[in-house]
Order: sequence, then C-alpha cells, then structure tokens
Amino acid sequence: MIRAYKFLLRPTKGQAAALTDMLRDHCSLYNGALQERRDAYRHASKTSIKYGDQSAQLKEIRACDSERQGRWSFSSQQATLRRLDKAFQAFFRRVRAGQTPGYPRFKGVGHFDTVTFPKDGDGCRWDSTPHDRQTRVRLQGVGHIRVHQHRPVQGRVKTISVKREGTRWYVVLSCDRVPAEPLPPTGAIVGIDMGVAHFLTTSEGAHVANPRFLQAMAAELAEAQRHLATFPKRTRQRTKRHRAAARKVARLYARIRRQRADFHHKAARTLVADHDVIAHEQLNTAGMTKSPAPKADPGRPGNFLANGAAAKAGLNRSILEAGWAQFLGILANKAESAGRLVIPVDARNTSRTCPECGHTAKENRLTQAEFRCTACGYTANADHVGATNVLNRAGPALCDVA
Repeated sequence: MIRAYKFLLRPTKGQAAALTDMLRDHCSLYNGALQERRDAYRHASKTSIKYGDQSAQLKEIRACDSERQGRWSFSSQQATLRRLDKAFQAFFRRVRAGQTPGYPRFKGVGHFDTVTFPKDGDGCRWDSTPHDRQTRVRLQGVGHIRVHQHRPVQGRVKTISVKREGTRWYVVLSCDRVPAEPLPPTGAIVGIDMGVAHFLTTSEGAHVANPRFLQAMAAELAEAQRHLATFPKRTRQRTKRHRAAARKVARLYARIRRQRADFHHKAARTLVADHDVIAHEQLNTAGMTKSPAPKADPGRPGNFLANGAAAKAGLNRSILEAGWAQFLGILANKAESAGRLVIPVDARNTSRTCPECGHTAKENRLTQAEFRCTACGYTANADHVGATNVLNRAGPALCDVA
C-alpha cells in the first residue's frame, strides 16, 4: 500500500528563515517559468514551451543565480517545474472538455507553501530509526531539522515534501510497500447516512453528533476578521500590526482544520474497528455546494428573480463545514489498512424511499428528521431510513464479493 505521513517540524530560528527563503525562491522559479510560457505563446507565434525545455535551462539559471537558485536542490526545482506543467495539462484538459478553463495563475509568496523532493537521498534525507520519537530530516541548504515523529514510519520513503501552514512547518513523507494491519473480523456490516443535523447516522440507529467546529469558533473568528479589516488597503502587508492580525486569523482557521481532521480520524476509526463492511453514499460535494444559477426577470431587464441563493449559501456552508469528502477519504484509507470493505452506493432518494415497501416520493420526508411513507404508513427517523437504504443498496455488491 501507499501511505503518507505528516510530522511537525521543529526548526531553529535560522532554519525557519532558510525554509522561508527556500519557498520564496521556488515561488520565484514557478512564476518565472509561468511568465516564460505566457510570453512565448503571446509573442512568438503561439509557441508552446514544455517541461523539458524549461528543465534544460535550470543548470544555467543556477549558475547565474548561485546565491539563491543555486542554493537549493536541483531535483526539488524540477518538481516545481513539473507542478507548473501539471497545472497547464489540467488547463488544456478542461478546455477540451468544455469546462471553465482556469488558466494557471502566478503564486504570491504567502500562498506558495510546499516544496517537494522527488526522491529520498537526492537533496533531502530522512534520518530515522524504528520507534524514534525525535528524529531529523536533512534538507539541502537548510540542514538537519528536528522532527516530532509521533508514529513509526513503515514502508519505503519515496518522496519528501516540506509544507508551511501558518507559522508551523511540516514534513510529509510518501511511502510505498506499507504493510497492511488487518483487524480481527467482527461479522458486522453497516450503512451510514451523512447529514448536517447529525454528522452521520448508522443503519443500526446510532447518531454521531455534528461538532460544528467553525460555528463554535465563529465569534472569536469574526472578531479577529473585523480587526484585520480595520487596516486600510494601502497599509496592508506593510505593518507589523497587520501581519500579526493576519496570522491570528490564519491560526484560528488552522485550529478548526486540525479539530475537524481529528474528529474525522476518530469517527472513521470507530466504524472500521466495529464493522467488516461499511456502505456509504457516493456524494458529489462539489456539485452539492454549487450556487444556484441566476434567474433573469423577463419583465424588468437587468433585474433578477429570487433564486434561493441566500438559503442555499447557508446549506453550502454547513456541508463544507462537515467535511464529508475528507471524512470518506480517511474512512477508505483506514479500511484498506485494516482489511475492511467500503462500498459507495448511489445517493439518490436514499432518504425518500421507504425501506419497507420501496415507495419513493418527496412527500415521504415530512421534515428534516421525520419520515412517513405515504403508501404504507411506515414511520421512522429520516436519517435512519437513509442509512438503511444505503445498506440495502450495497447488497448486490456484497453478493459479488462473496
């Protein structure tokens, strides 16, 4: 299996400054390569420049700017150019598919937060021993940085990435040949229904509360954002007080992300430990959180009819706050490692279909929590009905596996 490990770095003050310089110089390389591609297409008869062309220039760039670009790993700079090349490949793929193109944009220094080393031992080295909780990672141009290794690394380290999140630094290891850690069978199967009022409901009738971390910190976050907004635009990013206010907002959002991820890991671990098979809805959260299309008013040109955008915005906020996509990804990874089976099923009408008679109607769901079948009169909690239908839809897949 392939797994990623993320550990907190504990750099010294000098090492933190060197890491910041590394991000700044890789950001400059990325933006310079993007500018070259733009200029070549606009002024050189629509000439396209590929990754190989720009990678071949690295040696000359490093020689001309030895104090900055020449200081860092050659392979990490190649990875930065590959990152730009992938952005262009995705751009052309969206153009061919008729989607919104999204032309690659220049990166600000504050938004370029990751540098990747494609191979352990080439510009970087992971120095670790089994069960060592205070190991180090060596980076060219930075030195040996202490790592808070809170869990042992299994498998073979393939790539190493350094990531900045606010004022914290992390190292991300991508490993292959990671052995599975199967759990003993339980003989239990379950279906889960994702929701907003409850984070999830199982086919066994258990509800997992939605912690709503963003809502719990809304007052503190709003105060920090109001303070940040008091700085006029002409002084932003120029004063120490403004930078401190921006860091406070970033710290609050980072805390919310960590709380949400911790909750997702614990909830997924509980499901995996207690069940051999887990069925869930196959959700398209990107489509579910789209804003409604505007409706032009035919009687008043230039005006629009009400389209429920305000109400939809509140629902979108709740869905994104719950983080369903992240949770389902964590659940799939933990299940694979534990030898469990995860089955995604069609999510349409799971909360509108009667599990007793199979009748499907919008009127079956009276409220957010109440279900009453208009055909047979069956009543139950709507989320429990949804989880039961999810489990029932996973039946054919279970037969195929058996």
